[in-house]
Amino acid sequence: MKLNLIRPLAFFDLETTGINVGSDRIVEIAILKAMPDGSELVKTLRIHPEMPIPLQSSLIHGIYDEHIADAPKFKEVAAEIAEFIGDADLAGYNSNRFDIPVLLEEFLRVGVDFDMTGRKFVDVQNVFHQMEQRTLRAAYKFYCDKDIVNAHSAEADIKATYHVLLAQLDRYENVDFEDKQGNISQPVKNDVEALHAFTNMNKPVDFAGRMVFNENDEEVFNFGKHKNKTVEHVFDTEPSYYAWMKQGDFPLYTKKKLEEIWTRWNKKKELSRAAKIPSAPKPAEQANAVKPKPAAPAQPRPQQAGGQVRQPAQQPKKEKPAVSVTPDMLEQLKMKFGK
Repeated sequence: MKLNLIRPLAFFDLETTGINVGSDRIVEIAILKAMPDGSELVKTLRIHPEMPIPLQSSLIHGIYDEHIADAPKFKEVAAEIAEFIGDADLAGYNSNRFDIPVLLEEFLRVGVDFDMTGRKFVDVQNVFHQMEQRTLRAAYKFYCDKDIVNAHSAEADIKATYHVLLAQLDRYENVDFEDKQGNISQPVKNDVEALHAFTNMNKPVDFAGRMVFNENDEEVFNFGKHKNKTVEHVFDTEPSYYAWMKQGDFPLYTKKKLEEIWTRWNKKKELSRAAKIPSAPKPAEQANAVKPKPAAPAQPRPQQAGGQVRQPAQQPKKEKPAVSVTPDMLEQLKMKFGK
């Protein structure tokens, strides 16, 4: 089928350093420009993001730092990209929520005026999600070919959920699944541990996804300025971030998990400090310790002179202080000497 176009429609996709629209950068852009006459123009560019590519992102799109070491920076190709897109409308998969905002951020950083006035935006993911709804009612109809009676009552919904899982286990038994890294497996099994692993692929720490586990099973922040940094590293460099989150508008369970990590981090710090300080002797050890005797004062040794022992010179006696004579004392003297 040929697209009915009045002006070009540019399908584009971005590979980036991460999923934060405000701070992550483009490492690759591919554009397929569908023309009104049915022809297609394609342009693909690798781009140096001017920041390291996190390993988590490289594992998904396969682009590592060495692959873009000699690639141009976005500011060097921004005008070329804007010119190639021209006045085309824009299309992509999840493009309204991610690709378009990221592209606009890059244009704004380098001062390229990419005019969005009058452009149309086609997000293919939204067509998919709206036509093939991901509600429990749609899943029950798809897997069980039934309609939920009394939908949105707790009992009816939970029974439908139970039967949907049974139908999924039957439908996907021995069915191959390919993950984002190209690994093939058969993950849907009649086994709770296997289902847990498959349905928690993002490995959240707090369910709200503010913190997730990385490939080393370390808690990392999944949002904001410290995105992809381990929580303990942030505590080391900016401990006030803990207080900010505890006082902020975050789910209570997120705060609970954050406090657990904070407590564990503090214990590590205390143990580290204790290991560096030499331990003081116990009171019992101090009591049993042998105290050194004070040294006796040195005695002067007799000196030899002509074979005779010279006695040490005697110290002159100290004179008593003079006492003033009183009349009573004179009278006593007269009586003693008869004068």
